[in-house]
Amino acid sequence: MTLTTEDFDFELPEELIAQTPLSDRSSSRMMVLNREKQTIEDRGFESIIDELQPGDALVMNDTRVLPARLYGEKEETAAHIEVLLLKNKEGDRWETLMKPAKKAKPGTVISFGDGRLKATVVESLEHGGRIVEFSYEGIFLEILESLGEMPLPPYIKERLNDSDRYQTVYARENGSAAAPTAGLHFTEEILDKIRSKEIKTVFLTLHVGLGTFRPVSVENIDEHKMHEEFYQLSEESASILNQTRSEGGQIVAVGTTSIRTLETIAQEHDGMFKASSGWTSIFIAPGYSFKAVDAFLTNFHLPKSTLIMLVSAFLGREFVLEAYHHAVKERYRFFSFGDAMFVKKK
Repeated sequence: MTLTTEDFDFELPEELIAQTPLSDRSSSRMMVLNREKQTIEDRGFESIIDELQPGDALVMNDTRVLPARLYGEKEETAAHIEVLLLKNKEGDRWETLMKPAKKAKPGTVISFGDGRLKATVVESLEHGGRIVEFSYEGIFLEILESLGEMPLPPYIKERLNDSDRYQTVYARENGSAAAPTAGLHFTEEILDKIRSKEIKTVFLTLHVGLGTFRPVSVENIDEHKMHEEFYQLSEESASILNQTRSEGGQIVAVGTTSIRTLETIAQEHDGMFKASSGWTSIFIAPGYSFKAVDAFLTNFHLPKSTLIMLVSAFLGREFVLEAYHHAVKERYRFFSFGDAMFVKKK
Protein backbone atom coordinates (compact mmCIF):
# COMPACT_ATOMS: atom_id res chain seq x y z
CA MET A 1 0.00 0.00 0.00
CA THR A 2 1.37 3.37 -1.03
CA LEU A 3 1.17 5.94 1.75
CA THR A 4 0.40 9.57 1.05
CA THR A 5 1.29 12.70 2.98
CA GLU A 6 -2.38 12.99 4.03
CA ASP A 7 -2.06 9.65 5.85
CA PHE A 8 0.07 11.44 8.46
CA ASP A 9 -2.30 14.33 9.13
CA PHE A 10 -4.04 15.04 12.43
CA GLU A 11 -5.99 17.89 13.99
CA LEU A 12 -3.79 20.08 16.21
CA PRO A 13 -5.26 23.05 18.09
CA GLU A 14 -2.91 26.01 17.71
CA GLU A 15 -2.91 26.71 21.45
CA LEU A 16 -1.06 23.41 22.05
CA ILE A 17 2.02 24.66 20.17
CA ALA A 18 4.44 25.57 22.97
CA GLN A 19 5.65 29.14 22.45
CA THR A 20 8.12 29.34 25.33
CA PRO A 21 10.22 26.79 27.25
CA LEU A 22 9.21 25.73 30.76
CA SER A 23 11.17 27.35 33.59
CA ASP A 24 12.63 23.94 34.51
CA ARG A 25 13.90 21.93 31.53
CA SER A 26 13.11 18.57 33.10
CA SER A 27 9.54 19.37 34.20
CA SER A 28 8.01 18.39 30.86
CA ARG A 29 5.51 15.59 30.59
CA MET A 30 6.53 12.39 28.82
CA MET A 31 4.29 9.93 27.00
CA VAL A 32 5.67 6.36 26.96
CA LEU A 33 4.73 4.19 23.98
CA ASN A 34 5.30 0.42 24.00
CA ARG A 35 5.33 -1.05 20.47
CA GLU A 36 4.81 -4.68 21.47
CA LYS A 37 2.04 -4.07 24.02
CA GLN A 38 0.54 -1.10 22.10
CA THR A 39 0.22 0.82 25.38
CA ILE A 40 0.24 4.54 26.06
CA GLU A 41 1.33 5.85 29.48
CA ASP A 42 1.38 9.45 30.75
CA ARG A 43 4.44 10.21 32.86
CA GLY A 44 6.86 13.03 33.76
CA PHE A 45 10.17 13.42 31.93
CA GLU A 46 12.27 12.49 34.97
CA SER A 47 10.94 8.93 34.73
CA ILE A 48 13.17 8.45 31.69
CA ILE A 49 15.73 7.17 34.22
CA ASP A 50 13.37 4.23 34.93
CA GLU A 51 13.21 3.39 31.21
CA LEU A 52 17.00 3.03 30.95
CA GLN A 53 18.86 0.00 32.29
CA PRO A 54 22.51 -0.52 33.33
CA GLY A 55 24.53 -1.31 30.21
CA ASP A 56 22.34 0.79 27.90
CA ALA A 57 23.82 3.62 25.81
CA LEU A 58 22.02 6.97 25.64
CA VAL A 59 23.05 8.68 22.39
CA MET A 60 22.87 12.49 22.16
CA ASN A 61 23.50 15.03 19.42
CA ASP A 62 26.00 17.64 20.69
CA THR A 63 25.45 20.14 17.87
CA ARG A 64 25.17 23.80 18.86
CA VAL A 65 22.76 26.23 17.21
CA LEU A 66 24.38 29.23 15.57
CA PRO A 67 22.76 32.66 16.05
CA ALA A 68 22.27 32.44 12.31
CA ARG A 69 19.71 35.19 11.61
CA LEU A 70 21.30 38.51 10.66
CA TYR A 71 19.66 41.86 9.87
CA GLY A 72 21.64 44.10 7.55
CA GLU A 73 21.46 46.91 5.04
CA LYS A 74 22.30 46.96 1.37
CA GLU A 75 25.28 49.33 1.07
CA GLU A 76 24.05 51.13 -2.05
CA THR A 77 20.49 51.88 -0.96
CA ALA A 78 20.31 51.12 2.82
CA ALA A 79 17.45 48.69 2.03
CA HIS A 80 16.87 46.26 4.91
CA ILE A 81 17.75 42.64 4.18
CA GLU A 82 17.36 39.60 6.45
CA VAL A 83 19.99 36.87 6.03
CA LEU A 84 19.73 33.35 7.42
CA LEU A 85 22.90 31.24 7.42
CA LEU A 86 22.25 27.66 6.28
CA LYS A 87 25.55 25.96 5.49
CA ASN A 88 29.25 26.83 5.53
CA LYS A 89 30.51 25.98 2.04
CA GLU A 90 34.23 26.71 2.39
CA GLY A 91 36.24 29.39 4.14
CA ASP A 92 34.03 32.46 4.54
CA ARG A 93 31.50 31.38 1.92
CA TRP A 94 28.02 30.43 3.18
CA GLU A 95 24.78 29.25 1.68
CA THR A 96 22.03 31.56 2.96
CA LEU A 97 18.38 32.45 2.60
CA MET A 98 17.56 36.13 2.07
CA LYS A 99 14.44 38.28 2.39
CA PRO A 100 13.69 40.11 0.15
CA ALA A 101 15.87 38.04 -2.16
CA LYS A 102 15.10 40.16 -5.22
CA LYS A 103 17.15 42.99 -3.70
CA ALA A 104 20.22 40.78 -3.34
CA LYS A 105 21.59 40.11 -6.81
CA PRO A 106 25.19 38.90 -7.34
CA GLY A 107 27.60 41.71 -6.51
CA THR A 108 25.34 43.17 -3.80
CA VAL A 109 27.18 44.07 -0.57
CA ILE A 110 25.23 43.85 2.71
CA SER A 111 26.54 45.48 5.87
CA PHE A 112 25.81 44.32 9.44
CA GLY A 113 26.55 46.02 12.75
CA ASP A 114 27.91 49.33 11.40
CA GLY A 115 30.15 47.50 8.96
CA ARG A 116 31.76 45.09 11.45
CA LEU A 117 30.60 42.31 9.14
CA LYS A 118 29.95 42.49 5.40
CA ALA A 119 28.55 39.93 2.96
CA THR A 120 29.00 40.02 -0.80
CA VAL A 121 26.48 38.01 -2.82
CA VAL A 122 28.42 35.76 -5.20
CA GLU A 123 25.71 33.44 -6.55
CA SER A 124 21.90 33.21 -6.78
CA LEU A 125 20.13 29.96 -5.91
CA GLU A 126 16.44 29.05 -6.10
CA HIS A 127 13.80 29.90 -3.47
CA GLY A 128 15.64 32.98 -2.18
CA GLY A 129 18.92 31.17 -1.63
CA ARG A 130 22.20 33.05 -2.06
CA ILE A 131 25.87 32.13 -1.73
CA VAL A 132 27.69 34.97 0.07
CA GLU A 133 31.28 35.65 1.05
CA PHE A 134 31.80 37.37 4.39
CA SER A 135 34.52 39.88 5.19
CA TYR A 136 35.41 41.00 8.72
CA GLU A 137 38.23 41.57 11.19
CA GLY A 138 38.58 39.20 14.12
CA ILE A 139 36.88 35.85 14.77
CA PHE A 140 33.77 35.14 12.72
CA LEU A 141 31.89 33.15 15.40
CA GLU A 142 32.46 35.86 18.00
CA ILE A 143 31.10 38.52 15.63
CA LEU A 144 28.13 36.26 14.82
CA GLU A 145 27.41 35.75 18.53
CA SER A 146 27.23 39.53 19.03
CA LEU A 147 25.22 40.41 15.89
CA GLY A 148 23.08 37.35 15.14
CA GLU A 149 19.78 36.12 16.53
CA MET A 150 18.68 32.55 17.21
CA PRO A 151 16.62 31.32 14.22
CA LEU A 152 13.56 29.93 16.01
CA PRO A 153 11.18 27.68 14.07
CA PRO A 154 8.43 29.45 12.07
CA TYR A 155 5.65 28.20 14.39
CA ILE A 156 7.17 29.99 17.42
CA LYS A 157 5.89 33.58 17.50
CA GLU A 158 7.09 34.58 20.99
CA ARG A 159 10.51 36.16 21.51
CA LEU A 160 13.00 33.94 23.37
CA ASN A 161 14.44 35.87 26.31
CA ASP A 162 17.25 33.40 27.10
CA SER A 163 18.95 32.02 23.97
CA ASP A 164 20.55 29.22 26.05
CA ARG A 165 17.09 27.64 26.35
CA TYR A 166 17.29 26.80 22.63
CA GLN A 167 20.56 24.93 23.25
CA THR A 168 20.98 21.56 24.95
CA VAL A 169 23.10 21.58 28.12
CA TYR A 170 25.66 19.44 26.25
CA ALA A 171 25.81 21.51 23.02
CA ARG A 172 29.41 22.09 21.88
CA GLU A 173 29.85 21.68 18.09
CA ASN A 174 28.81 24.88 16.27
CA GLY A 175 26.86 24.41 13.08
CA SER A 176 23.07 23.95 13.42
CA ALA A 177 20.31 26.15 12.08
CA ALA A 178 17.89 24.53 14.55
CA ALA A 179 18.15 22.73 17.89
CA PRO A 180 17.91 18.94 18.34
CA THR A 181 14.88 19.60 20.51
CA ALA A 182 14.44 16.21 22.22
CA GLY A 183 17.65 17.00 24.10
CA LEU A 184 16.28 20.24 25.55
CA HIS A 185 14.61 18.30 28.40
CA PHE A 186 17.90 17.15 29.95
CA THR A 187 19.63 18.87 32.85
CA GLU A 188 23.12 18.13 34.17
CA GLU A 189 21.47 16.62 37.28
CA ILE A 190 19.44 14.12 35.26
CA LEU A 191 22.49 13.19 33.16
CA ASP A 192 24.44 12.59 36.39
CA LYS A 193 21.67 10.29 37.68
CA ILE A 194 21.68 8.40 34.38
CA ARG A 195 25.46 7.89 34.52
CA SER A 196 25.29 6.81 38.16
CA LYS A 197 22.95 4.00 37.04
CA GLU A 198 25.81 2.68 34.85
CA ILE A 199 24.19 3.89 31.65
CA LYS A 200 26.69 5.16 29.09
CA THR A 201 26.25 8.62 27.59
CA VAL A 202 27.47 8.77 24.00
CA PHE A 203 27.76 11.82 21.74
CA LEU A 204 27.57 12.27 18.00
CA THR A 205 27.06 15.37 15.86
CA LEU A 206 24.45 16.11 13.24
CA HIS A 207 24.05 19.74 12.20
CA VAL A 208 20.33 20.34 11.83
CA GLY A 209 19.31 22.21 8.70
CA LEU A 210 16.17 24.28 8.18
CA GLY A 211 15.00 21.55 5.81
CA THR A 212 13.77 19.83 8.96
CA PHE A 213 10.86 22.34 8.96
CA ARG A 214 10.20 22.09 5.22
CA PRO A 215 6.78 20.56 4.50
CA VAL A 216 6.51 17.43 2.37
CA SER A 217 5.34 18.76 -1.01
CA VAL A 218 4.61 15.46 -2.80
CA GLU A 219 1.48 13.34 -2.40
CA ASN A 220 3.22 9.95 -2.58
CA ILE A 221 5.79 9.91 0.26
CA ASP A 222 8.05 7.53 -1.72
CA GLU A 223 8.80 10.47 -4.03
CA HIS A 224 9.99 12.77 -1.23
CA LYS A 225 13.63 13.88 -1.38
CA MET A 226 15.23 14.60 1.99
CA HIS A 227 17.56 17.54 2.59
CA GLU A 228 21.22 16.78 3.37
CA GLU A 229 22.74 17.27 6.83
CA PHE A 230 26.33 16.85 8.01
CA TYR A 231 27.04 14.16 10.62
CA GLN A 232 30.05 12.89 12.54
CA LEU A 233 30.67 9.91 14.84
CA SER A 234 33.98 9.57 16.72
CA GLU A 235 36.07 6.42 17.16
CA GLU A 236 35.33 6.46 20.90
CA SER A 237 31.56 6.71 20.41
CA ALA A 238 31.55 3.96 17.75
CA SER A 239 33.50 1.68 20.09
CA ILE A 240 31.07 2.23 22.99
CA LEU A 241 28.07 1.56 20.73
CA ASN A 242 29.54 -1.67 19.36
CA GLN A 243 30.35 -2.81 22.91
CA THR A 244 26.81 -1.99 24.04
CA ARG A 245 25.37 -3.99 21.17
CA SER A 246 27.66 -7.00 21.79
CA GLU A 247 26.78 -7.04 25.51
CA GLY A 248 23.03 -6.91 24.90
CA GLY A 249 22.42 -3.30 26.01
CA GLN A 250 19.87 -1.03 24.39
CA ILE A 251 20.92 1.79 22.06
CA VAL A 252 18.61 4.66 22.99
CA ALA A 253 18.66 7.70 20.69
CA VAL A 254 17.79 11.19 21.87
CA GLY A 255 15.94 12.79 18.99
CA THR A 256 15.35 12.10 15.33
CA THR A 257 18.73 13.64 14.42
CA SER A 258 20.55 11.00 16.49
CA ILE A 259 18.37 8.30 14.90
CA ARG A 260 19.20 9.51 11.38
CA THR A 261 22.94 9.53 12.12
CA LEU A 262 22.99 6.08 13.75
CA GLU A 263 20.86 4.51 11.04
CA THR A 264 22.94 6.09 8.25
CA ILE A 265 26.12 4.55 9.67
CA ALA A 266 24.58 1.18 10.59
CA GLN A 267 23.03 0.80 7.14
CA GLU A 268 26.48 1.28 5.58
CA HIS A 269 28.25 -1.14 7.96
CA ASP A 270 25.77 -4.00 8.29
CA GLY A 271 24.44 -2.97 11.69
CA MET A 272 27.83 -2.06 13.14
CA PHE A 273 29.17 1.39 14.03
CA LYS A 274 32.33 2.93 12.60
CA ALA A 275 33.91 6.34 13.07
CA SER A 276 32.76 8.36 10.09
CA SER A 277 31.55 11.73 8.86
CA GLY A 278 29.69 12.91 5.80
CA TRP A 279 26.31 14.08 4.55
CA THR A 280 23.13 12.11 5.07
CA SER A 281 19.83 12.43 3.25
CA ILE A 282 18.32 9.28 4.75
CA PHE A 283 14.50 9.26 4.71
CA ILE A 284 12.98 6.97 7.33
CA ALA A 285 9.30 6.17 6.76
CA PRO A 286 7.03 3.12 7.17
CA GLY A 287 8.62 0.12 5.48
CA TYR A 288 12.10 1.08 6.71
CA SER A 289 14.01 -1.63 8.62
CA PHE A 290 15.85 -0.25 11.68
CA LYS A 291 19.41 -1.53 12.17
CA ALA A 292 20.74 0.68 14.99
CA VAL A 293 18.13 2.01 17.39
CA ASP A 294 16.26 0.03 20.08
CA ALA A 295 14.38 2.91 21.70
CA PHE A 296 14.28 6.69 21.46
CA LEU A 297 13.14 9.97 22.94
CA THR A 298 11.47 12.55 20.72
CA ASN A 299 9.11 15.51 20.88
CA PHE A 300 5.66 15.81 19.27
CA HIS A 301 5.98 16.71 15.60
CA LEU A 302 4.15 18.61 12.88
CA PRO A 303 1.29 16.94 11.00
CA LYS A 304 2.36 15.49 7.64
CA SER A 305 6.08 15.96 8.47
CA THR A 306 9.01 13.63 7.76
CA LEU A 307 9.50 13.41 11.54
CA ILE A 308 6.09 11.88 12.27
CA MET A 309 6.79 9.51 9.35
CA LEU A 310 10.03 8.44 11.06
CA VAL A 311 8.24 7.69 14.34
CA SER A 312 5.59 5.78 12.37
CA ALA A 313 8.30 3.65 10.77
CA PHE A 314 9.21 2.37 14.25
CA LEU A 315 5.76 2.13 15.86
CA GLY A 316 3.31 1.81 12.97
CA ARG A 317 1.26 4.67 11.57
CA GLU A 318 -2.07 3.82 13.22
CA PHE A 319 -0.53 3.51 16.70
CA VAL A 320 1.29 6.84 16.26
CA LEU A 321 -1.89 8.64 15.19
CA GLU A 322 -3.72 7.09 18.17
CA ALA A 323 -0.96 8.42 20.45
CA TYR A 324 -1.15 11.88 18.88
CA HIS A 325 -4.94 12.01 19.32
CA HIS A 326 -4.34 11.06 22.97
CA ALA A 327 -1.73 13.84 23.26
CA VAL A 328 -4.20 16.41 21.93
CA LYS A 329 -6.96 15.18 24.26
CA GLU A 330 -4.60 15.28 27.27
CA ARG A 331 -3.31 18.75 26.31
CA TYR A 332 0.35 17.84 25.79
CA ARG A 333 2.57 20.70 24.61
CA PHE A 334 3.78 20.30 21.02
CA PHE A 335 6.95 20.92 18.99
CA SER A 336 10.34 22.42 19.93
CA PHE A 337 9.52 23.71 23.44
CA GLY A 338 6.91 21.03 24.05
CA ASP A 339 6.66 17.73 25.90
CA ALA A 340 8.46 14.45 25.18
CA MET A 341 7.61 10.98 23.96
CA PHE A 342 9.63 7.87 24.86
CA VAL A 343 9.32 5.05 22.32
CA LYS A 344 10.37 1.47 23.06
CA LYS A 345 10.03 -1.97 21.47
CA LYS A 346 8.62 -3.77 24.51
